[in-house]
This record gives sequence, structure tokens and C-alpha cells, in this order.
Amino acid sequence: MALLTTFRLPKALALVLLLLTFSCSCGPRGEPANELTVAAASDLTNAIEEIGREFQKATGTKVVFNFGSSGMLAKQIEHGAPVDLFAAANVDYVNQLEQKGLILPDTKKVYARGRLVIWTSRNSGITIENLRDLTRSEIKRIAIANPEHAPYGMAARQALERAGLWEAVKPKLVYGENIRQTMQYAQTGNVEVALVSLSLTAESDGRWVLVPEELHNPLDQAFAVIKGAKKEAAARAFAAFIIGAQGQTIMKRYGFTLPQ
Repeated sequence: MALLTTFRLPKALALVLLLLTFSCSCGPRGEPANELTVAAASDLTNAIEEIGREFQKATGTKVVFNFGSSGMLAKQIEHGAPVDLFAAANVDYVNQLEQKGLILPDTKKVYARGRLVIWTSRNSGITIENLRDLTRSEIKRIAIANPEHAPYGMAARQALERAGLWEAVKPKLVYGENIRQTMQYAQTGNVEVALVSLSLTAESDGRWVLVPEELHNPLDQAFAVIKGAKKEAAARAFAAFIIGAQGQTIMKRYGFTLPQ
């Protein structure tokens, strides 16, 4: 009997220690206590992941990102997706959530302005200088993000319409679900040209030219903490970090214009 007790005691202790560790490191429903969930527009991928790493170094809180088009992310939040902070590529989507009572209004803020560019691979042998070049016969396929729910896709359509080119290039268009996928179409050679965010060109092997801002509505990007967020305090802290000196330095390096 003594041998049986001696054999079982370490397992019992191990179980107690495991439960103690789990209860200390997790939230009320088993979520990691030091983990923040951010729904972020795809144009932010490179910049905000770097900001997230710096935030974790500074606070110990890990940031987990869900990237997608702003419109699709907004719909997910409307349907109850577990999100703490929403960083959109267009302030309109944050405004829509505010109208539905789904954000904390005092946390809504424009954190940057994005720029739309025409991008081509260096290996394509194609040089584009302006939107009108997209009508050339050797340009067979042009990728833009879906204008139904992606802000950069909306901007691309507006620019082409205002330049009087929409009908001419419409048969050539290939739609990405978000701006990141749009960029991938061009990088993999599935299209010759893509209209994408300047922020995604930093780590790409390609050429790009800015689309004049007057051809589309401003890409003012905003964030807000979601109402009922499980990690509201951490979400507020991360939002402050994005618009703080370190966060804004990173945003500027990826081509974003900073708010005045």
C-alpha cells in the first residue's frame, strides 16, 4: 500500500501544478491572459506585425492578427467574431460599426493615410508610368482588390473611373479578396499589373508608381476598440502604441502618411 501511495503522489502533484499553471496563464474562458486579438486590414500586414512584435517586447502582451479586407472583417465583427481591436483601411467601416453600437466611440481614431500604387514585377519587362498605360495591348490582366468590400479596390475603381478608363480596362480585371491577395497575383505572375497599397511594396521586388490622390477618395485608416472586448485595457494600450512615436515611425517607414 505504501508503494502504491508513493507511486501516485508525483502524478497528483503534477496534475495540481498543471492546473495552477493553466489558471494563472489563462483568462476566464481559457483565453491566454497575455494575448490580444486584432482584426487588421491586409495593407497593414508588414507594418502592424512589426508594431505587434515591438509591443510584445515592451509589454509582454502577444498580439494575434486576423488579416482581411476591411469590409469582410467588419462583417465578422457584426456577427460576433471575438475581436479586441479593429484596424481598418478606411474609416468608413469603423463609422459603420459605431452606428451599430459595436465599438467604444472614445477609442475611434484615424491612425494613418494609405496610398494606392500601380505595381509591376521587375521580371515582367513591363514599365508603367500612369493609369493610361493600363490600356496598352500587352497588358492582358490587371489585379485590383474587390471594390465591394476592400478599400483599396474601391480607390482603384474610383481612380480608373475618374481617369475615364474603367470601361476600357474592366475586361482585364482580376479581383483579389483583399489587397494582400491582389499583390500576390502580381508577384506570382498571374497578372501583369496590380493596383495595390504602397505599404505592401516595401518588401517586394517590383516597380511602382503612385496613383494621384485626387483621383480617389482619401484612404484614411482608423481603428477602434470593440465594445465588450475581453482585453479592452490591452486593446487600448496597443492602439496608443500604434499612434505613439515608435508605432508611427514604423508606419511611416512602410509608406503611410501620418495624421496631423
